[in-house]
Amino acid sequence: MISKQNMKQTTLNFGAVTKSSKPAQKIAPIEITPEEESNFNPDYSKIFDSPEDFKNCLEPSWRKALNAEFSKPYFKKLLDTLKKETKEIFPPKCDILNAFKFCPFNKVKVVIVGQDPYHNVGQAHGLSFSVKKGVQVPPSLQNMYKELQSEYPDFKIPNHGFLESWAKQGVLMLNASLTVAAHEANSHEKYGWHYFTNAAIDAINKRLEGVVFLAWGNSAKKVCSMINKNVHSVLQSGHPSPLSVRFFMGCGHFKEANRILIEKGKTPIRWESVND
Repeated sequence: MISKQNMKQTTLNFGAVTKSSKPAQKIAPIEITPEEESNFNPDYSKIFDSPEDFKNCLEPSWRKALNAEFSKPYFKKLLDTLKKETKEIFPPKCDILNAFKFCPFNKVKVVIVGQDPYHNVGQAHGLSFSVKKGVQVPPSLQNMYKELQSEYPDFKIPNHGFLESWAKQGVLMLNASLTVAAHEANSHEKYGWHYFTNAAIDAINKRLEGVVFLAWGNSAKKVCSMINKNVHSVLQSGHPSPLSVRFFMGCGHFKEANRILIEKGKTPIRWESVND
C-alpha cells in the first residue's frame, strides 16, 4: 500500500518561478509549422560553436520556448567553457539534446529530473537515468524497474536500460546538467547548465497544464521547487540510488502519475513500452 507520506504532492521551488496561490495564466501552446519541422536539420558537430549553432540543434518547439536564453551572458560563457574542456565530454554531441528531441515541448506530460549524465564510456545518451541497449543497467534504474514491478506486477523487468520509448510518450527525462567530463561525476555542475534547464522547467510550469513532476532526491526537489501546485503535480521521494533506495521503494509514483494523467484527461504512460 502507498503511504500518505509517499503519496504527498508538495509545492517546490526553482529558478525564477514565483509562488502563487492562483493557477498560472494559460498560454497558448507553441505552434510549429510543417516548414519549421522539415527545416530541422541540426549539425551537432557545431553545437558548442555559438549560441546560434546550439539553438539550431534544439528541437523547434523547445527552441521557441527557450529562445530568450540564447542571448543571455551565461549562455555564451557556458559554451565557451565547454569548448575549452580538455577531457572527453559525455554524452556525445549528437545526444546532448535528446531529452528535448524525443519529447517536444507541447507533448510534455511527465518530467523525471536527474542530476547529471552518467560519466563512464558508452552510458549517457541524453535522457536522465537511461542507457543504450547493450550497456549494463545502472543500479538506480534497476531500482526504478523494481518499483515499477511492485506497482504493476505484470511488468517484466527488461535486460536493458533504454528508456527512449518513455520520452516519445511525453516523459521529459531531463538532467540538471546536460554534460559531464569523462569519469568525473558532477564535473560540469558549475558550468551554468542549471540556468538553462531551470528555464526549461520554468517554461513548462508557466505555459503548460497538468504536468506531473517526479522529484527523486534532494537535488531534484530543489530543481522542482515552486512548481505551481494549483496547475501541476509534484511527487517526491528519495533517490532510487542504492544509497537512498529505502526512501524510494514503495513511493508508488509510476501508477500515481498515470492516475493523475487520466484524471486530467490525458493518455497515461505505457511504462511497459520498454519491453516492446
